[in-house]
Amino acid sequence: MQNIWDELPKPYFVLAPMDDVTDTVFRRIVGDCAAPDVFFTEFVNVDGLQSPGRKRLLNRLQFTPKETPLIAQIWGKTPENYYKTAKELADGTFALESSNLEDTNFAGIDLNFGCPDKAVVKNGCCVALVNDRPLAQEIIQATKEGAGGKLPVSVKTRLGFNEVDYSWPEFLLEQDIAVLTMHGRTRKQMSKVPADWDAIGKVRELRDKLGVATHIVGNGDVMTRQQGLELATTHQLDGIMIGRGIFQDPYVFVSESPWHKMGALERLELYKKHVELFAETWGDTGRHVRVLNKFCKVYINDFPSAKHLREQLMNAQHTDELLQLLEQATKYEFTRA
Repeated sequence: MQNIWDELPKPYFVLAPMDDVTDTVFRRIVGDCAAPDVFFTEFVNVDGLQSPGRKRLLNRLQFTPKETPLIAQIWGKTPENYYKTAKELADGTFALESSNLEDTNFAGIDLNFGCPDKAVVKNGCCVALVNDRPLAQEIIQATKEGAGGKLPVSVKTRLGFNEVDYSWPEFLLEQDIAVLTMHGRTRKQMSKVPADWDAIGKVRELRDKLGVATHIVGNGDVMTRQQGLELATTHQLDGIMIGRGIFQDPYVFVSESPWHKMGALERLELYKKHVELFAETWGDTGRHVRVLNKFCKVYINDFPSAKHLREQLMNAQHTDELLQLLEQATKYEFTRA
């Protein structure tokens, strides 16, 4: 098996999986600005993929060779569906079906054991598996068997359910997974408190004590590459995952980001590029234009009429309307003598 994780220079940087954010469009935008060492897909439900609703979910796995290496993140409840999905990820079925790619495939499979969404947890999925370890073990084994040694299997999770519980990462480290990504909060904490990097460091110490080869990646509140490097050094981590930091700076993965020196016009032009790529990729049926609202404040800020323009953009119903508003802003806000 070619294990992409073992080939990366350490510490490596990873773009976190985020729902309705890290689709093929945004990954390409980030890749053009400053590519991470590893991309993740949005998380996609295995039970849905192995149902009549499969076609509707395929856009979550859509990608281009430009977004590699790419890890497919999956979640769900039924081990048999993890097995089937892992098998189809490993043999290239999903790369062909979602993206019409024959010679390019996913580089790995990640299990979402960390999502704290109330409905997801109530259904016994993701971080709820902290409290159902027999099922968690069954899911990991089913995924590894489905992958058939062709793709490495990793896990992204939290420090515990209601409180920090080191028996949880210890249990996961005993499952012979390629990577364990630790988000430095519990399910109860959601994102209401700062990430606990000392606890993440203790998970790395636990890995060393157990003598397993699993990489440890830290995640939570990283806003710059330099901050990530310092945390990786302090806690002797293999990698750093950045999520919300990408909203502060699309160039976060480079050492010297130009973002805060870029003018409003340059940022606006980058948003136009994002919208154009969204329209080209999804057309009128793939995804609703409201998805783009999540990105509006990333690009549209720090000039007098930014708030008014954001309000207009977020009320737009079609990409054509968005592009017209952006064109008008470019013409009248920034090119007047």
